[in-house]
Amino acid sequence: MSVRVKLTLSYAGFLMLASVLLLAAVWVFLLRYVPERALIVPDGTLTHGVFPVRSNLLRVFAPRAAAVLAFLLVFGLVGGWVLAGRMLAPLTRITDATRLATDGSLSHRIRLAGRADEFSELADAFDTMLERLEEHVAEQRRFAANASHELRTPLAISKALLDVARTDPDRDVEGLIERLRAVNTRAIDLTEALLLVSRAEQRSFTRERVDLSLLAEEATETLLPLAEERGVTIETGGDVGPVPGSRALLLQLVLNLVQNAIVHNLPGRGTVGVHTVLRPTTVVLTVENTGEELAPQSVPTLTEPFQRGTERVHGDHAGVGLGLAIVETITRAHDGTLLLAPRPGGGIRVTVELPAAPPDADT
Repeated sequence: MSVRVKLTLSYAGFLMLASVLLLAAVWVFLLRYVPERALIVPDGTLTHGVFPVRSNLLRVFAPRAAAVLAFLLVFGLVGGWVLAGRMLAPLTRITDATRLATDGSLSHRIRLAGRADEFSELADAFDTMLERLEEHVAEQRRFAANASHELRTPLAISKALLDVARTDPDRDVEGLIERLRAVNTRAIDLTEALLLVSRAEQRSFTRERVDLSLLAEEATETLLPLAEERGVTIETGGDVGPVPGSRALLLQLVLNLVQNAIVHNLPGRGTVGVHTVLRPTTVVLTVENTGEELAPQSVPTLTEPFQRGTERVHGDHAGVGLGLAIVETITRAHDGTLLLAPRPGGGIRVTVELPAAPPDADT
C-alpha cells in the first residue's frame, strides 16, 4: 500500500475508535442514570403497570449509533484521503525533483513555499545539495577539459619534435633528447599532480597526528636551494601545530605554498614568511611573500586549476598550473579553509586554517 492509503486508513481508524469510545461512554451514562423500568401513570392516576425503559432505549439507540458509525467511517476515509494528499504534496514535489536529478538535470530547484516545517527543511536541504552538486559537476567538467588540454600539449610537442627529427638530416640528437626529456618530465609532473588531486578529493588517506610547524620547517629546508638560487630570504617561526590528517598530503600542501611564494617573488631581493599559530580549536598556517601587486579580483581565481599568471608561464619554474588547486583540495579534504589576500605593496598572503588535533589523543 502507498503511504497515502496507509495514512487514510490510519485517520479513518483513529476516527472510528474515537467514535466507538464516545458512543460507549454515552451508553454507559444512559445505563447509569436511566432506570430499568418506570411506572405508568395515565391521566394522573397511579397504576401498577411498568414500562421497560432500557430495552426500548437499546432498540432506539443501536440503529442510530450504527448509522453514525457508518457515516463517520465514510467521512474518515474521504477526509483522510484528502488530508493525506495535502500532507504528502510537498513530498511528491521532492520525489519529482529527485527523479529529475537522477536523469542528470541539476539546474532545477524545489523552492517549497509556505510555513517552515519538516518538509520545507527537507526541500531546502535538497536544493542546497543540488546547488553544490551542480557546482561540483561543472567544476569537474572544467577540470577534465583543462586537464585534457594540458596533457595534449606535451604529447603534441613530442610528436612535432619527432616529425622534425625524422625529416631533418642535420638534426641535433642530443638537443632533441634533452627537449623530449623536458617535455616528458612536464607530462609526468602533470599526471602526478592530477593523481594527487584525485586522491585528496576522495579522502582516501589515513589520518594521523601531524605537527604542521615541523612540516613547514621540512618544506623550507627542502626548497632552500631554490630560494638561494633566486635570492629569496625565507623566515619561519610560530607555534607547534598538531592537526589530524595525512602527513604526505599536508607536506605537499606546504611545499606548494612555499614554492609558489619563492617562484612568484622579487628576484634577488624577495622575502617569504612561513608561520604557524595555534588557536583553541584550529591551527593556522600563513605563507606570505613579496612580489608584484595583484588585483583583488584576480586573487580568488588563482586556486582554479591551470590558472597561471604571465610570469608563471614564461618563468623557468612554470609548474603545471595545479599548485594552489592542489592546496585548496587538500585543505578541503582536511575540513579546513583557505584564504588568499593581496599584500599591501605587492605579493600575496595565503592562510590555511585546519582543525586542531585533540590534546594527547590519537587521531
